[in-house]
Amino acid sequence: MTGMPRHNPLTPQLQAAPFSVPEARRAGFGRATMRNRELLRPFYGVRATPSALSSSIAGFVPRLRPHEWFSHESAARLWGVPLRHRPRLDDPVHVTIAAPGAASRTRGAQGHQNADAHAPVVRRFGVPCSDAASTWLSLAGILSVRELVVAGDHFVLDPEVNDRKDPRPYVTLDELRARTAAFHGPGKRRASEALELVRVGAESRFETLLRLLVRDARLPEPEVNPVIVDARGARIGRADLVFRSSRVIVEYDGDQHRTDKRQYRKDVTRWQRFSRAGWDVLRFHDDHVVRFPAVTQREIADALARDRVGAPDAGLGPGHGPAAVATAGAAPALRRST
Repeated sequence: MTGMPRHNPLTPQLQAAPFSVPEARRAGFGRATMRNRELLRPFYGVRATPSALSSSIAGFVPRLRPHEWFSHESAARLWGVPLRHRPRLDDPVHVTIAAPGAASRTRGAQGHQNADAHAPVVRRFGVPCSDAASTWLSLAGILSVRELVVAGDHFVLDPEVNDRKDPRPYVTLDELRARTAAFHGPGKRRASEALELVRVGAESRFETLLRLLVRDARLPEPEVNPVIVDARGARIGRADLVFRSSRVIVEYDGDQHRTDKRQYRKDVTRWQRFSRAGWDVLRFHDDHVVRFPAVTQREIADALARDRVGAPDAGLGPGHGPAAVATAGAAPALRRST
């Protein structure tokens, strides 16, 4: 079997997950097995078969001590936060231990100490990690305001369909406000600034980034993922960002066309129904958000100005609209549903 020492096969339990050297010795395996080149060594004193090492977090689990838990970016991974960089097997692991325990100093790990004897710790996927609010606040000393907003939107999301095995929101916006007010650690000012921009409803990283582009352009704030109905009151579906008075919908068009054709067909049908109901639907890809933000802002501003013509109560106000958006160079044409 792949990943197993050939002459002294590991037990099924040791094959299934990373393990400590002492654990293997208690199971009857000696130095020769521990030195086998087919075993990975994610951290000092830890071994794993290649198929068992899913992440650096998994590789550190055998080293966890009593009263120690995953925190900061590692906890964010456990909470599913859509961080800017994809996880890698060599990502540093962040672990925190309650005082007076000594912070971990092994290679590949960044240890922290928490003086709060009542620090809220929960279990995610069977391992201890900081609770949602603590995780978000710990990121304030590491991430930019924009990335903190992405993380905050993820934590406070209250989806229309909830997963009983993983109920959401992980923390309510009100609780996050209270915890931030009481927080005095690194990044306090950044956390307070980001919290003002966190909204309930964004279901992906790029939906949040697209909403922040709208704010940066000083355009009116849209509703986030509301339900849209037709003239008869029948449900059409949810839309990412909605400027209701202008009848403009802004959608992030992800990778469904590549990863889930069935879902993508549903999306196309939903966009078509929006258009038939009188909505101007703008669709953007990740390139529009990351590489051509000014062009994207201008396209949205132009749509709002165009659809507000003749609407006496829908002015953009001073300092808003197309004139307020910086010009930019050429970019790929934006696709609009028809």
